[in-house]
Amino acid sequence: MKRDEFVKSILALTAMSTLGSLQAFSDTLPRQGKRMPVLFTSHGNPMDIPLTKEERPFWNRLYQLGRELEQSYELKAVLVVSAHWCTRGTFVNVATHQEQIYDYYGFPDHFYDPKYQAVGAPEIAHQVKEIVPSVTETEEWGLDHGAWPMLMHLFPNAEVPVFQLSIDYYAQPRYHYELGQQLKSLREKGVLIIGSGSLVHNLPLAMKKLRSGDASPFGWEPEYEAWAKQQIEVRNFEALINYETSHKLGKLAAPTPDHYVPVLYSLGLSDHKDEVSFFYESEAKMAAFSEQSFIIHN
Repeated sequence: MKRDEFVKSILALTAMSTLGSLQAFSDTLPRQGKRMPVLFTSHGNPMDIPLTKEERPFWNRLYQLGRELEQSYELKAVLVVSAHWCTRGTFVNVATHQEQIYDYYGFPDHFYDPKYQAVGAPEIAHQVKEIVPSVTETEEWGLDHGAWPMLMHLFPNAEVPVFQLSIDYYAQPRYHYELGQQLKSLREKGVLIIGSGSLVHNLPLAMKKLRSGDASPFGWEPEYEAWAKQQIEVRNFEALINYETSHKLGKLAAPTPDHYVPVLYSLGLSDHKDEVSFFYESEAKMAAFSEQSFIIHN
């Protein structure tokens, strides 16, 4: 099945069963001595893809973080919840080969030159289905530009198996947070889970400004970033789940759920023993966009 046919078919599916009906599951992957951290990271915008880590500080920080993770943990696989795989219902990619998807259009040829040839982790991906029976397995996806541009710097040799979990575009924010909670056991098995999106992402608003030749921020972005950071640090996750009403800028910062809800997966994967550190922060350089990124760790 071609990808466009697959997207059409999944949009026709009915919503998956609720998380409340999940059955208890004890997975079979061996436990490790150290619990894996969880990341929430921006994946940047396509304009930054050709830049090297020497040219772009955010890429360089991801590179440094990848070396720190490889030195401190025994990485078995990476699971990415990408803002760019939106479906009706939740899907997990169980393919052995991960196709690199250039899901951005109209850019110069050299934007399509980067190659990231990672393998999948089907044995671990099957575990997601066993933990959450309502998740549907598929091989009709790969690594989209919510995954491979940042993975290209985190793990440049593509030596760590990787697979993606889709975002149910039509689910409520709490669904995403609770699904993250259900996947906590994977942290004990050497699986690094990454929510990949952006705390602020209003593409229509940004494009309107870009068309006028102005890419500068609007000025309200830092206020929302500071508020979101504070809620994360004091563990006021309810405010973040209810982001549309808990802050006056919530709907402006995230008019669609795709780039925002990956943060809810990452927060759902945390517990009271964890600490949260923002490993990358910078002043907004682009309108209606954020690169704030954090790591959850013991």
